[in-house]
Amino acid sequence: MKCVLIASDGAEVLFCWADEEFEQNLQSRYDSTEEMQAVERLIHPKLCEQCIEFLEKQIVCFINSSSERGTEEVLHAFILVNTKLLALFSSRNASSLRPADLLSLILIVQDLYPSFRTKDQATEENEDNAPSDEYYTPDPSPNSRSLSAGSWMDDDSPAFSYVDPEIQIAEDSLKTLTGDLPQSTNTRRVFLDASLKEGYCPMMPHSMYCLPLWPGISLVLLAKFSGSGIALSLYQLLDGFSMMEKKLKEGGEIHQILRSHPIMTDLRQRTDRFVKNLGGRDLQLQNCWLDFKNKAFSRHEPGTPSELIQACSNMNRQLCCVYRQLFLVSPISGTHALSLNMQSRARKLVQEKLMDWKEFLLVKSKRNVTMVNYLEDFPGLIHFIYVDRTVGQMVAPSIIIDSKSSTELGNPVLANFIKKKIWSLIGLSRRYLHKGYTTLTMRDGDYYCCYFLWFENEAGEKLDVIEVPVLGDDSAPIGMLAGEYYRKLLRYYSKNHQTDLVKCYELLTLHLGIVPPEFVIQQCHDLARKLWEPSRIPLL
Repeated sequence: MKCVLIASDGAEVLFCWADEEFEQNLQSRYDSTEEMQAVERLIHPKLCEQCIEFLEKQIVCFINSSSERGTEEVLHAFILVNTKLLALFSSRNASSLRPADLLSLILIVQDLYPSFRTKDQATEENEDNAPSDEYYTPDPSPNSRSLSAGSWMDDDSPAFSYVDPEIQIAEDSLKTLTGDLPQSTNTRRVFLDASLKEGYCPMMPHSMYCLPLWPGISLVLLAKFSGSGIALSLYQLLDGFSMMEKKLKEGGEIHQILRSHPIMTDLRQRTDRFVKNLGGRDLQLQNCWLDFKNKAFSRHEPGTPSELIQACSNMNRQLCCVYRQLFLVSPISGTHALSLNMQSRARKLVQEKLMDWKEFLLVKSKRNVTMVNYLEDFPGLIHFIYVDRTVGQMVAPSIIIDSKSSTELGNPVLANFIKKKIWSLIGLSRRYLHKGYTTLTMRDGDYYCCYFLWFENEAGEKLDVIEVPVLGDDSAPIGMLAGEYYRKLLRYYSKNHQTDLVKCYELLTLHLGIVPPEFVIQQCHDLARKLWEPSRIPLL
């Protein structure tokens, strides 16, 4: 897997795919999930509800009450069926799992345990691509260091029966979902947003335990790292020194700067306490802090602005080194982590629960939503993608194309043509949204394409249309992984709707061109209403 991680000055992590071949690979493996940057739920309300309750009572509570959990506490647990989310449970004392973080975790799991590939396909890929996976991370700029450790990779880390008619449609899909189950458990250290009583930290370390149940089905546990308090302190210090450095570069006076921000007023006490607690484990940080105090707080020979800027930069550099040593270099092992026995027992419990559902889930993951259910009410409709941007979840018929299995779109050649048409529509809608357009209708040869973005209140009533901001050419790509565009858009719209809980939705449709435009628009409206209720299935 090749990607570039770019950390911006605002501590945002931007993902850039390194080459077209890799992006095409993502599109073939992740269906609409990667292209739309949204999480696709596996739609089965009864089973979903049962699994959420099971994760709460039989997995999370079981692990957190055991002495074998070490010093960690499981905060989130979710079950994935290929790229589809079956169930997600978050404990009451856990920060909410952001849609962007959840999508990133799903991509990580799919990279650890690739799905939808036969043994022959895997062998061919290994022969064609001899080099191992590579991750490219640009060197940080010496003038603007990122506060967020956005990299998730840690190289040193160690019963019910059900019959559904959709199975008849895709009974040949199972043969593409088989493979050997990896015996080892993949454990990674990931860094997520966390809102604690003591403050906010966008780079809180968590341990991610990925437990494969069967090929294509995985249980993922996110545990709070034992050093969460240290991570929060480090972030607060980094935030304070970075803000001080910024104000000094703007020409501020040091004593005024120290009194201008709540964090800066006690920055000295916070840093003194932190350095003291470290003891003699980091002499370089101690020396940098002593040098900073001599230049910033000395009454006799205060440092010049350029010296203070350099001292702030040195402090940030040493604090980042401490963070790296504590949370990036150290392996996930020992008495602090969940024991292998505990992980094995959790895996077996979920396997026993889902044993009778296994084959159904694997087929359902490829035929989650079928167009057959919509053709009678929406004649001429070929495909649609409906996204609830408030929670980052989507509903769409599957368009995964496999030469050995049938598709609703017909033969593989036609299906691949339609798929490329949909990808083109997604890209076009993004470009127009970038320019401030929230509605797009166009005829493309024998097809009619539509895109809509709108806002509603909690009751489902449509809110007034507004002019969304026009983005600059150097802005982050629209999506969840790069810059959280939709979260910012919701905040922007909510400024004038303080009394409403604002929600944002997107709908893309592809119709046959013979359908009159007025009927296409009416169908889009009716389709959005029809899809509104299923999207309310609770996941938390």
